[in-house]
Formats: sequence, C-alpha cells, structure tokens
Amino acid sequence: MFNNRVSRKPGAIQFDYPPAIRKVIYTTNAIESLHSVLRKATKQRKLFPTDESALKVAFLAIQQASKKWTMPIQNWKLALNRFIIEFGDRLNGHL
Repeated sequence: MFNNRVSRKPGAIQFDYPPAIRKVIYTTNAIESLHSVLRKATKQRKLFPTDESALKVAFLAIQQASKKWTMPIQNWKLALNRFIIEFGDRLNGHL
C-alpha cells in the first residue's frame, strides 16, 4: 500500500489506494479539524488554573464543534465499495 514516490509535502507518505479511497481520506481530515478546534479554544486562554480546567475547555470546545461535523462524505457509497474490495475481511463486524 505504500508508494515510494517522493511526496510534495515533506514527511507525508503517499498511499497507493484507488482514487475513491484517496478522495475520502483527503477530504475528511477529521484529526486536523479536531486539532484546529483545540488550538483555537486553548489559544484564547493562555493560562489554566488546573489540568481539570484545561480538560473542561477542551471537552466543551469539542462538543460545540461536533454540532457542525454532520456533513455526509461525498461519494461515500463508491468509497465504501472500494474499502470492501480492498479490506473486506477487516471490515466484518464494523458495517
């Protein structure tokens, strides 16, 4: 699955997946979105009195942002079919 070609972005690994799967992986970026939400919430408050207060701010920021994360993935049916072809045995019990 790994492709040895040099990536345009340093440190990035290019996967040799079909276009339908690459599109889903590229467009979701859920982790990057989560990091952005947490950065924004903690940047506004430079100091936290306790670790618990920092966790509460993170929890509330994630809860607020999760209301916006309801958009369906485009062409999900096509991508799901490719996932089943590529990783059928690993998806059993998750669908």
